[in-house]
Amino acid sequence: MTDVTGAPADVLHTLFHSDQGGHEQVVLCQDRASGLKAVIAIHNTALGPALGGTRFYPYATEAEAVADALNLARGMSYKNAMAGLDHGGGKAVIIGDPDRDKTEELLLAYGRMVASLGGRYVTACDVGTYVADMDVVARECRWTTGRSPENGGAGDSSVLTAFGVYQGMRASAQHLWGDPSLRGRKVGIAGVGKVGHHLVTHLRDEGAEVVITDVREEAVGRILAAHPKGVSAVADTATLIRAEGLDIYAPCALGGALNDDTVPALTATVVCGAANNQLAHPGVEKDLADRGILYAPDYVVNAGGVIQVADELHGFDFERCKAKAAKIFDTTLAIFARAKADGIPPAAAADRIAEQRMHEAVAGRSL
Repeated sequence: MTDVTGAPADVLHTLFHSDQGGHEQVVLCQDRASGLKAVIAIHNTALGPALGGTRFYPYATEAEAVADALNLARGMSYKNAMAGLDHGGGKAVIIGDPDRDKTEELLLAYGRMVASLGGRYVTACDVGTYVADMDVVARECRWTTGRSPENGGAGDSSVLTAFGVYQGMRASAQHLWGDPSLRGRKVGIAGVGKVGHHLVTHLRDEGAEVVITDVREEAVGRILAAHPKGVSAVADTATLIRAEGLDIYAPCALGGALNDDTVPALTATVVCGAANNQLAHPGVEKDLADRGILYAPDYVVNAGGVIQVADELHGFDFERCKAKAAKIFDTTLAIFARAKADGIPPAAAADRIAEQRMHEAVAGRSL
């Protein structure tokens, strides 16, 4: 079923009526000459211009792409609020296979689309896009971050994303075991790409045992070659989450990793990873709590990357960004404390804190 615009009715219902909606603006972009088909979603600008990455992915349908953009943009509002940034939440998705469809002409066309929003949305890298891509986009759009240092940017944001997740793990250990050290802990990482491989290094440097899996054999091989001791691999995520003696599970690939099938099978007592939108649907956070599994909210612990790209807008300084990302440790502990005090799961506690900050920003404007 579609409405008069030709958009699937369930997408429009999500946008205007559901709890997953409430977005300020959604832009459908097309450039037939380059083949560009994209969705830019702006969820909330109470704290400032929307900031979030551009995902390049071969969605099965346009409706799936729109739904992903909406969910990701909403998550960015909460992530930016919890990171203490003066930015709202936005996200963009480009429909297509980045290995086959990505061209300079397409990226330039996309840059013009972002520029047409006049700064309401600031873009950066995400799944399927890289620093070199943002350099191209920036030729048409000054509201572009995640560029190369040679072009005035901060470079690869996955470095601080991984550092922030590592701080979230340390905070989880402090809360659960009374000691932030991860030495001797067994950590399972699903996805060892841009972020995951940096995370492995942090964990091995501290003396943690690491078990990895990835759908790409070359990614697994690269990690095993770099870390011949203390790192092992398993065939798939289903095997990883059932690994004996696992202390921490880190989903670092695509969203929806925590669902009705995986949560009952988890052997870990902590979930703390880099993937966005890890909770497949509302209620999963309670299922985790009921099983005694401590969940470090994804958009809190993976905020190191957005901290980095936001700083780029003001003249990038890595040490300043790293100091901000280190505060993810304190923020995560504060969420656990709020959750205990309110008798709610950590995900709900994080939402309350983020919503309070956005509400206060709106209230402050009206004074």
